[in-house]
Amino acid sequence: MRHLSYVLVLAGCLAGALWLEPILRVNVLRRWRRLLLTVLPVAAVFVLWDLGAIAAGHWHFDPAQITGVFLGGGLPLDEVLFFLVVPVCAILGFEAVRAVLRRPAGDE
Repeated sequence: MRHLSYVLVLAGCLAGALWLEPILRVNVLRRWRRLLLTVLPVAAVFVLWDLGAIAAGHWHFDPAQITGVFLGGGLPLDEVLFFLVVPVCAILGFEAVRAVLRRPAGDE
């Protein structure tokens, strides 16, 4: 079970944030194009950063704590999921605070 540690942490992050969508009606997932345009460029930069760090020998992952599914360049799938899940959770949290405080983000 230890090999699922990284994925379980990500699942916990999602569990802590996804309820905000239906309960507070933050509409983050409904505006999926906007979400993708926000998350994907940043995730791409960090994937490239990680690939460089792995290639240089500065970064590695404990094989006992990851699923063992690797993408090109020795990058674990778990790490790519991190770059997608954590920003989505942060955006959900931001939008939830905005909804509760009834504050605009400046794009309305």
